[in-house]
Amino acid sequence: MKAKKSFGQHFLNREEIAERIANSLTINNELGHPVLEVGPGKGMLTKYLLKQYPLLKVVEADVDMVNILHKYYPQLENRVISGDFLKVDLAAVFEGQSFSLIGNFPYNISSQIVFRMIKYRDIVPEMVGMFQKEMADRIIAKPGGKDYGIISVLAQAYYEGKTLFDVDKSCFTPPPKVQSAVIRLIRKENQDLGCDEGLFRQVVKTSFNQRRKMLRNTLKPLFPEGSTELEDVFFQKRPEQLSLADFVGVTQLLAKQTT
Repeated sequence: MKAKKSFGQHFLNREEIAERIANSLTINNELGHPVLEVGPGKGMLTKYLLKQYPLLKVVEADVDMVNILHKYYPQLENRVISGDFLKVDLAAVFEGQSFSLIGNFPYNISSQIVFRMIKYRDIVPEMVGMFQKEMADRIIAKPGGKDYGIISVLAQAYYEGKTLFDVDKSCFTPPPKVQSAVIRLIRKENQDLGCDEGLFRQVVKTSFNQRRKMLRNTLKPLFPEGSTELEDVFFQKRPEQLSLADFVGVTQLLAKQTT
């Protein structure tokens, strides 16, 4: 079965890497913990997950791969979700139970997978995923560099991230044009940002939409006309210079201006 470009498929061909990914969840000794694998393909990672997580479920968009999973992993009966992960009601997968998310993620939807995880963060305490290295670097990037952006701030608002290891392009069939990396995100205990979360997301996205401009220019449309707050020297900064706490502070300031 050949990989399909439409699904962003690159099949992992190294057993030791698949096993290492499966062992990277911090709950790997809790046999009763639900785990959801995204994009299992032919099941390279799946077989190692099954050894540890009897409650494992998988979601796969490619019907051909679903048929392969049914054929070679009969123990997954009634636990293969045939469909698009981005359209699955994650709250219903394990009937409202919390679960860990894992996968060799399709690179063409990897950022959307992270944003969906954030949306369901109340029931997703941990994620281990293979990403294009550039995307992995963005997710865990710190302020001050070109990798730091919207996904960095929003992911780190709720999760602590860490790069576990890099994976060479030769470890896939067909090999992608980019290097890959496996990262782990663990949900923070304190989920309260101390500000309106919808407004916080708006501030972050608006700031980075024109990342080369100073905040006083990009955020001007959000502040009331005639507001003098933007004259502060702080707003001469560009978005990549702001920490998570800074974005929260700007959101709090804006909320006071608009109430």
